[in-house]
Amino acid sequence: MVKTINNTEDNTLHTLSIQVSLNGLSFCTVNQDQQITSLVEDNFGIQLSPEQVLDKIKYSFDHHLELKENFKSVEVIYLNNLYTHVPKPLFDADQIKEYLKYNIKVLENDFIAYDELEQHDIITVYIPYANINNFFFDSFGSFTYKHASTILTNSLLSQEKHNENVSVFVNMNHKFFDIVIINKGKLVLANTHFYETKEDFLYYLLFTTEQLNLNPEDFQLVFLGDISTQSDYYDIAYKYIRNIHFGKRNKDLGLPKELEHIAPHQHYVLLSHF
Repeated sequence: MVKTINNTEDNTLHTLSIQVSLNGLSFCTVNQDQQITSLVEDNFGIQLSPEQVLDKIKYSFDHHLELKENFKSVEVIYLNNLYTHVPKPLFDADQIKEYLKYNIKVLENDFIAYDELEQHDIITVYIPYANINNFFFDSFGSFTYKHASTILTNSLLSQEKHNENVSVFVNMNHKFFDIVIINKGKLVLANTHFYETKEDFLYYLLFTTEQLNLNPEDFQLVFLGDISTQSDYYDIAYKYIRNIHFGKRNKDLGLPKELEHIAPHQHYVLLSHF
């Protein structure tokens, strides 16, 4: 389910996508021909509060002219660990808080939302940042929002639908990573882990795969996001896991010359939902 707050204005043919986490922001604008017209990334270096992130968003909107335009549509992506996936046959919207309370601390006044992965009978239940939603409503009047795991999982399941093997996808972000494991086209696990060191990263990766009885000699490890062959995280994974490669987005978006350095596995979530 896509949540939309409606407004009848439709002033341009561009789409603005905004990826929000407590560690950083990414903004992307796309024209009607699916060409990327701008991409802005702000890595905070530390984890902030939702209130501090909102201040960062306001600063970005004040200092980047490309964010001051009128847009055909505005899409907000929440990237956090405040989520879980529920099989659609087991989902009851009236019990939505129950799905989260065993995984994370849910406060009485938390607003809980959900997305539907329609082709895969999966529901993502999550907590967006209400103060940031309110800001975008005041700024644009009309926008949609989703959780990053909805986009990531949906895209990977579509890629893997004919694969008869096990794939372990790791989407690297600053200070945390998402892990999605798919076996024969079916979702086995989706989770998010925080790390401080490369040893933390390796521990969570190997512990997760060990719990599922996956042999590091056999499964495919596919890196996405903020990582390269020069990364310490790539090096330490390569010492323990035989089959490693980089993934790529389901479709190629046109990149302007100044953004041609962006590899197909980078900014995976932000550029995978168009």
